[in-house]
Amino acid sequence: MTPPAGSAAGGLAFDLTAPSPTDAATNRKNMALLIQLRWTAVIGQIATIAFVQFWMGIDLPLLPMAGVICGLVALNLVSLLWVRYRADINNRELLIALALDVAALTTLLYLSGGATNPFTSLYLLQVTLGAVLLDAPSTWSLVALVCMSYAWLTGYYEPLALPREGFGDAFSRYIAGTFIGLVLDAVLLVVFVTRINRNLRDRDAHLAALRQHAAEQDHIVRMGLLASGAAHELGTPLASLSVILSDWRRMPALASDPELSQDLGEMETSLQRCKSIVTGILLSAGEARGEGSAPTTVAAFLTALVEEWRTTRPSATLYFRNAFGADLPIVSDIALKQAIFNVLDNAAEVSRDWIELMAERKDDTLVLSVTDRGPGFPREMLPNVGKPYQSTKGSPGSGLGLFLVVNVVRKLGGVVTARNRPDIGAAVRLELPLSTLVIGDELDG
Repeated sequence: MTPPAGSAAGGLAFDLTAPSPTDAATNRKNMALLIQLRWTAVIGQIATIAFVQFWMGIDLPLLPMAGVICGLVALNLVSLLWVRYRADINNRELLIALALDVAALTTLLYLSGGATNPFTSLYLLQVTLGAVLLDAPSTWSLVALVCMSYAWLTGYYEPLALPREGFGDAFSRYIAGTFIGLVLDAVLLVVFVTRINRNLRDRDAHLAALRQHAAEQDHIVRMGLLASGAAHELGTPLASLSVILSDWRRMPALASDPELSQDLGEMETSLQRCKSIVTGILLSAGEARGEGSAPTTVAAFLTALVEEWRTTRPSATLYFRNAFGADLPIVSDIALKQAIFNVLDNAAEVSRDWIELMAERKDDTLVLSVTDRGPGFPREMLPNVGKPYQSTKGSPGSGLGLFLVVNVVRKLGGVVTARNRPDIGAAVRLELPLSTLVIGDELDG
């Protein structure tokens, strides 16, 4: 029998667009593979038709076959637009595409001998790829279509006039065609099923990363609930201690004793530090304690912040540069204060002898830069700054400081960036729109 008018690749259009509702990237990879395969199909069909027509001397209906090839080219051009504008590919669309492939292969076989063509074995390639890419009902639908197509070809086809000489007798040609079809089936299945499995492995790896991320987020939520509960419980005794210390301050017997007055001052400083820690815990859990927010200015807010941080961290050396320019009235945001404290604390852990906080104004943005002279961030950590559990400390549960800073600044409409300095140390930059901090229309004025 005559070889097929079209190559095996002619029946592979849309075979590799596996539906992956959980990962659109897998669909795009398969679609790109499909487009690549379709161009291969067109080239293979043209080469096969030329071989049969001009080398074997078998007259083929060239015009109808050319129409099928043009149809595949048009379908591939549509596929290019589809992969550009379509976000995903579902199972029903994939089944329709595979059915069109079967129809194209059936048409080519109809024009080149029907069921007597040994390359009808390419139907098995369609069924195998369908079993890999489709769900069970769709696969059985494709099997039914293939069976009906083959049954139809047993009675309806265009017979070919075979030459009496050359290439052996009809049986020898049929055996040779069967062998070539088997080789094509095996090679194409190995090549394209391997590529499909690679895409599926990439999808599974992506899903595993998403599950890991979800587990980390769940752990953060649980930790936040536990911490906020503890912070609420600590709030009442801390408030009671604050009242008691305030009363002791007004007692003449205690106020007249310098040593006791100094001890009371240290106790109040420590108590204020405890309250600040509790406030930070509640802020990281998405709650505010309802205290500390008051009208102020940019300079007063930053000056008070620096003085408080220096008081509670006396062993660290902090330099403050205010290059903001003309002062503006703002509302002192306790969440922003805690976020800046977290950045300064991180810097103090690696560069206790020198830390610099600089405030600048760039158009309508408050820019706060914290620099240190520590070892800097590891190169692999810089792209992940602000993600949970990204830390240089190497201890369990660390890496949440910058994560909380990023979340607070993002809620205020700002951004956080981190970089290593050219000489030594690192720099963390907080950019905040003044429109979220200023009072009334002062920014316009």
